[in-house]
Amino acid sequence: MTLYQPLSAHIAGIGVLGPGLPDWAAARAVLAGAQWTPTATPMPAPEGLPPAERRRVGNVVRLALAAGMQAASAGGADTATLATVFASSGGDGANCHAICEALASGDRLISPTRFHNSVNNAASGYWGIATGAQAASTIVSAYDGSFAAGLVEALSQLRASAAPVLLIAYDLPYPEPLAAARPQGEAFATALLLTPDSHGAQALPRLALAGFTCCACDSLPDPALEALRRDVPTARALPLLGRLARGEAGTSVLEYLDGLALAVDVTP
Repeated sequence: MTLYQPLSAHIAGIGVLGPGLPDWAAARAVLAGAQWTPTATPMPAPEGLPPAERRRVGNVVRLALAAGMQAASAGGADTATLATVFASSGGDGANCHAICEALASGDRLISPTRFHNSVNNAASGYWGIATGAQAASTIVSAYDGSFAAGLVEALSQLRASAAPVLLIAYDLPYPEPLAAARPQGEAFATALLLTPDSHGAQALPRLALAGFTCCACDSLPDPALEALRRDVPTARALPLLGRLARGEAGTSVLEYLDGLALAVDVTP
């Protein structure tokens, strides 16, 4: 099925944070063919948060905020006025595990900090505190298709508002025993600063949703990168990021819902 008026945008900034991929510059080089040495994903201190909030946040918030700040900074965006879409397959699994442990213990008391960090919009809330943003913020979760679902949501909002939208997608592995039921690979996040076609310079890359398809999703030729793509829901974005890294025109087919993929046209 082809969308009647394809949702499209220019990409003004990109953020990446993953194993051996501390930023988009490093990821772009690896996706273009440079040697990749996967090391632990860095967890930068969250920029802009007051000291009290900085002590309370977990790695999910650190990961999401770092990737988002990379993309916003690269595009010169005013984060205080920037609408956001946050996409994650599972949110803060470590915090969920800690709450389950507390509930299974003798006193069953849950700290207020753990409680308010347990909701799936925690990263969005801390983003608002860090940036002073009062623009709309949406949170989506669609299992392994969360990045694609976030992209559809972000492009839809951009079409409706004709204003830039920042998509931030992120996932971290669960601790055991949750990991046995929902295994994931390394922590990984990516962010795209999307701007309306009318606002973007011709030099910026452009993407457009070509529609939904039953075709097989794109994979990566490098076995290690393919393992990352396959093991981490947010890393399903890697084929699209690869085209952007190589300046390569074409269509990327990304995982969406069961039996359905999302085709995205890329123009360098």
